[in-house]
Amino acid sequence: TDVTALVEEIQKGEPLITASCLEHVIHLVQRLQDKLGEKRNHKFSLFKVLRTHILPLTNVAFNKSGSRFITGSYDRTCKLWDTASGEELRSLEGHRNVVYAIAFNNPYGDKIATGSFDKTCKLWSTETGKCYHTFRGHSAEIVCLSFNPQSTLLATGSMDTTAKLWDLEKGEEVATLSGHSAEIIALSFNTTGDRIITGSFDHTVAVWDVGTGRLLHTLIGHRGEISSAQFNWDCSLIVTGSMDKTCMLWNAVTGTHIATLAGHRKEVLDVCFDYAGQRIATASADGSARVYNAETKQCIAKLEGHEDEISKVCFNPKGNCILTASSDKTARLWDAATGCCLQILEGHADEIFSCAFNYKGDTIITGN
Repeated sequence: TDVTALVEEIQKGEPLITASCLEHVIHLVQRLQDKLGEKRNHKFSLFKVLRTHILPLTNVAFNKSGSRFITGSYDRTCKLWDTASGEELRSLEGHRNVVYAIAFNNPYGDKIATGSFDKTCKLWSTETGKCYHTFRGHSAEIVCLSFNPQSTLLATGSMDTTAKLWDLEKGEEVATLSGHSAEIIALSFNTTGDRIITGSFDHTVAVWDVGTGRLLHTLIGHRGEISSAQFNWDCSLIVTGSMDKTCMLWNAVTGTHIATLAGHRKEVLDVCFDYAGQRIATASADGSARVYNAETKQCIAKLEGHEDEISKVCFNPKGNCILTASSDKTARLWDAATGCCLQILEGHADEIFSCAFNYKGDTIITGN
C-alpha cells in the first residue's frame, strides 16, 4: 500500500487530521506497515516456571504492556507477578472460595478484578494491593468478568443466570441483566463499550445495551451450551462457540444469524477473532483448532497435532500466529495462514487451560 495515498484518503473523512499532523500520521502508518512486514522468526523458549500457588490455577492474564501478569487459583488468592524477573509482587487475599475469573482494567492496568465462587467480586489496586470494593449481590458463583474499555464499569457473570454491571468509582451495582434461564459462563464488551454480550448454558447469547441494561437481541440457533462469545474489533460481528460442535457468526447490530461454521467432531470450547476481525479461530474437544475467513466463512486452515482437547485459542497481536492450550500438557504455536505447527511448548506436568500473549507478541504465559 502507498502509505501517503492511504493517509490522504483517511484525511478526507477525518477532520482531526490537519496539515500540521499529516507527516506524523504518515510516519505512524509507515511504522505499522513495517511491523506487519517483519519476517516471523521468533522462537519461544521456557523462561521461568513459577510455583507458589498451593492449588491449581484457574486463569492467567497480562496487563496491556505485558510487564505484569496475574494468576487466579483454587487456593482463593490472586497473585501479581513481574514478567521480566518472574518475581511475585503481591498476593491478593480475602476471597472465601476459588478465585475463578481475573482481569486487569487494560489499557490502564492500575486495577485488578477478581471473581470468586464465594459469590463476590473484588476490585484491587495494582500498585498497593488495597481492596477498593467488594461487590455483593450475586446468589451463586461468579465465573466470568470484564472491565468496559473506558474502565468505568465492571461486568460479572454468574451461575445464578444473571450478569451485573458495577460502577467502579462508587462501588455500586448499576444494572442486573436478567433474561437467561441458565448459568452465564461468558461475557464480553464491544470495543466502544456501549454493548455487552452474555453466553449461557441455555444455548443462547444475549446482546445488551450497557447504558440502559436493556436486552436488545437474543441470538438463538445453537443446540448446546455456549462456551464462548466475542465481538470483532469494529463491533459489526459476534462469534459464538457451543457444545453443539459449531461456531456461529452473527450481525451484531441486528442480531441476525449470518453463518454456521461447522467441521469439528466434538464440542467447540473456545472461539476468537484476530485483532483485524478478518479471521476466526476455534478450539475443540476433538483435539483440533480451525481458522475461518470471517468474510467468506470458509475454513482456511486446520490445526492438527494435539493429542487431547484444546480449551483455549488466541491470535498473537499481529494476527499471523495462533496459540493453543491443550489437555495433552502442551501449548502449540501455529501459522494462522497455513495451519503449520511452528513450535510445541512443553514443560507442564498437567493439562494447560489458560494461555495469553503479551502486547508485543514476544512473551507467552501458560497456566495449569
